[in-house]
Amino acid sequence: MKKKWALAPYLFLAPALLVFGFAVLLPVVNTVGYSFTTWNGYGEKIFVGFDNYIAAINDATFRASFVHVIGYIALTLVLEVAVGLVLAGLVGGIRRGSLWFRVAIFTPVMLPMVVVAVLWAFVYNADFGLLNAALETFGLAEFQRVWLGDTSTALIAISVVSGWVYAGFYMTIFYAAFSQVPGDVIEAARLDGAGELRIFRSVKVPMIRNAVIVAVLLCVTGGFQSFDLFYVMTNGGPYGATEIPTTYLVKTVFSFGKVGYGSAMAVLLTAVIVGFGLVFVRLTGRRREGGRP
Repeated sequence: MKKKWALAPYLFLAPALLVFGFAVLLPVVNTVGYSFTTWNGYGEKIFVGFDNYIAAINDATFRASFVHVIGYIALTLVLEVAVGLVLAGLVGGIRRGSLWFRVAIFTPVMLPMVVVAVLWAFVYNADFGLLNAALETFGLAEFQRVWLGDTSTALIAISVVSGWVYAGFYMTIFYAAFSQVPGDVIEAARLDGAGELRIFRSVKVPMIRNAVIVAVLLCVTGGFQSFDLFYVMTNGGPYGATEIPTTYLVKTVFSFGKVGYGSAMAVLLTAVIVGFGLVFVRLTGRRREGGRP
């Protein structure tokens, strides 16, 4: 009986492991295998060794795409994480109606990203968009732009949309973390004469440091995986100003038919994301233990 029951946990895990192996592990193994070949998706595969990886590293567009996504991540760290932190502090200070504010701010997260991209494309439209119309109404017509068609504003415009969507997501994380801060600590700070801003900056935020670390990690790794906003709003344009690794990878595979080359780029992108995650966790872990990175 004991031996029979000893197998029970593995039997319960088996279906999930099979699905994981079929849906995740098998595609990963196939992608790595394809990355060493030249293949158009239906013809004969030709083994080329590391040629695809060398070509990807030497590809100026692929290298520039990482510069663009790093700029996007830097902007979203402010527009999503920092703004979400501030919103959590503001909503937490509302005594009545806090729930409605949280729901209103969180609502964009529940919208399909493709719908969000299409709506904001109309907002940014140079001819009849809401943004240019508002600027003209307020006498600021000189600031009107072709927002998604200008190389100097396209990436910023997409980052603003991302911040509008995900600031509510991070607000929810931080609000939940703030609710776990002991009330006696806050009361002690108030008795010492600290104002609400000082309490927020010097008491609440340091006490939810782990939540902030998790939020930063989610924002950075999620930024590298971004695709839908860029694909729908600009598809890498204008002139490659918003080309990021995922959009360039999809074009390479599905538009140019270079499955092997695209697979090599996918492997490199995955290595960058995993490498950053491991380094980030390592560094933050050392700081929590009191060591120096």
